[in-house]
Amino acid sequence: MRITSALAAAAIVALTAACGSGGGGGSSSSAPNEPVKINFLSLAWQKESIAANKQLVDEWNKANPNIQVTYVQGSWDNVNDQLVTQFAGGTAPDVIHNDSPALSGFATDGYLLDLKDKLPAELKSDIPQAAWDTVTFDGGKGEQGVYGVPFLQESQVIIANKKLLEASKVRIPTADNPWTWDEFSEAAKTMTKADTFGVAWPMKAPVNKTLNLALNFGGTFFQTGADGKTTVKAGPEEREVLQRIHDQLYKDKSADPAALGQGTADPLPAFYKGKFALLPAGVFLRQQVAEQAPDGFEWVTLPGPKGTSAQQGAVSQTLSIAQDSKHPDEAMKFIAFFLNGPNQAKLAKGDWLLPTSQSAAADPAMTTQENGWDVATASAKNLVVAPFLKVNGFDEWKSKVATPVLQEFYANKITIDEAAKRLVDEGNKVLERYQR
Repeated sequence: MRITSALAAAAIVALTAACGSGGGGGSSSSAPNEPVKINFLSLAWQKESIAANKQLVDEWNKANPNIQVTYVQGSWDNVNDQLVTQFAGGTAPDVIHNDSPALSGFATDGYLLDLKDKLPAELKSDIPQAAWDTVTFDGGKGEQGVYGVPFLQESQVIIANKKLLEASKVRIPTADNPWTWDEFSEAAKTMTKADTFGVAWPMKAPVNKTLNLALNFGGTFFQTGADGKTTVKAGPEEREVLQRIHDQLYKDKSADPAALGQGTADPLPAFYKGKFALLPAGVFLRQQVAEQAPDGFEWVTLPGPKGTSAQQGAVSQTLSIAQDSKHPDEAMKFIAFFLNGPNQAKLAKGDWLLPTSQSAAADPAMTTQENGWDVATASAKNLVVAPFLKVNGFDEWKSKVATPVLQEFYANKITIDEAAKRLVDEGNKVLERYQR
């Protein structure tokens, strides 16, 4: 979801030291009275999130002297490369924090335990099926398995300059009544003045944002035929969001072109100065605004726009158990504690993301108006499994085809027809290699 490099070097050392002592990450007890020892790889990286993770591990260890968990700090930067090495060497941690796009490949290779028969009923029922769908894969066995417990998700919202929003006199959208895309476009035009743009679209990394929002109009970008083969799709449904963003940039001229090549947080200094009024972004960006906005700057969180539906694609942060873990039952007991409703609320607050737990979502901390938590949490009801999660070869399609094509389209260097043709033609060549 979000990647930081600050911990990368330390993570390699920590992972090797903490996980290299025994096959499957669990160190077998030689004496019968010794506690079971479990290694927990966490990818938390924000200060609040790391603190919440460590606090919960400490609580578990104090309450469970016979099952002791060692916290291992990892990094999103290199986790999958590191895990490949550890899986192959039999030194993977017992409990593994990752995100759902990474699970399919590891499950197919036999590195992750199928959890469907190990999930406690309370945990299973507290998390909606839409979230479980993000971690359910074939796993190479010809049957669907559950290869992680989904616990945090991200939705797209709009962060707005409150002063400019109210001065525009446009209808202020609510979680129950969001803007349509037409209303969103009109609002952006209304807020565009001589020295202010209505909206900014940072599109340095355009793929996930585009594909997740495309579901507003039923755009999936992938389809699977009767023969079981998946191909790329770029029809009318997929083109809707692409064209609407492009129109804001070049037809309405309501979108700030300076933001186009920027990363998600890069436009914030200009946002604080009133250079534009609306910033579509992942819910996590609220943290930086809350912590970094200058004194006196007022902002609000608005729901994302809706098309024929308000659906957005979702991926999940997950906890999995290594297939080679020597203590899978104890690992599951720890996961059930770590991801219960109150604890998920703590983790979500620390990461500024959305808990999958229905009981966590009802926590007062998740529904307060402060920093837009009420709007952010309400947006979770629109999340459905991202279609690309099930596509073998998606990562290569994303990096080699979709990223450059969408960057060129949003930069007005190619037409939407050219973009669609390349996404399909070049994309199918990539996917074909994964389906032979």
